Amino acid sequence: MTHEGGNDARRRPRARPRTVKRGSKSPVATSRLLMDDVQALQWYHTLELQPGVVTPGWFDLRGISAQIPWPDLTGKRCLDVGTFDGFWAFEMERRGAGEVIAIDVLDPLRWDWPLGSPPEVIAEVGRRKAGGRGFEIARDALGSSVKRLELSVYDVDESSVGLFDVVYFGSLLLHLRDPILALQRVRAVCKEVLIVLDAIDLPLSVMLPKRPVAAFDGRERPWWWKPNAAGLARMVEAGGFTVTMPAKRLFMKPGAGQPLPQLRPRMIRSRAGRETAVLAWRGDPHAVLVARPRSLG
Repeated sequence: MTHEGGNDARRRPRARPRTVKRGSKSPVATSRLLMDDVQALQWYHTLELQPGVVTPGWFDLRGISAQIPWPDLTGKRCLDVGTFDGFWAFEMERRGAGEVIAIDVLDPLRWDWPLGSPPEVIAEVGRRKAGGRGFEIARDALGSSVKRLELSVYDVDESSVGLFDVVYFGSLLLHLRDPILALQRVRAVCKEVLIVLDAIDLPLSVMLPKRPVAAFDGRERPWWWKPNAAGLARMVEAGGFTVTMPAKRLFMKPGAGQPLPQLRPRMIRSRAGRETAVLAWRGDPHAVLVARPRSLG
């Protein structure tokens, strides 16, 4: 589960994706097969799978990966929570992680939908998720060793996944009805470092920089809590962590797969219009922070 607009998801003709087969095929033929697979899916992450083969993601995170305060990942065991197409899992592997486990819930019907969510919205999100095929295509094309488990963050424990040196928790708290429980589950398997990158309410962050508050949605899509930066830090603390690096604001750039409206002056008249204008101009407001598990003994 990851951050995207349910009603705004772009509709595209659907085709059955194929798994890229290398073997005796020429590099050109393999590249064409890969391009066919890429074009058959709607993508959440922008990934360069081969030179000239880039997925048209809902977001393009390549520009902010260098802004994440990564610890030294060399030889570390890392967990990516809510991996979707796998951008952050592959990034941790690229940075030298010894083992990367990615978890995700592949069936959108198991997500935290508010009661009464329109079936067509659920179906559209399901089309984008595509049973996790994007991750499989990317992992094969990149030659990655990342292992994905179909597992809810609510069900994470040491017996199911073991312990991790570093846990990356990205763009997921927004979509959880109980974000504190999710953080508590993650704390049980995090030995050293938690990195959280999640959506924030920009106006509340500007107006109330020190007071932890959150905007509540809970209508027709799995968007629940959008805190200000201080609220994000308080969530992490309530989950059993000590924040070691305060929340830093980032903007997630829209990717080629996210249609954006033309900027118009009248957008500033409404909160929704202003949010859309900021998204198109700067990107989706997020904040990143670093924490360590707090001793509860």
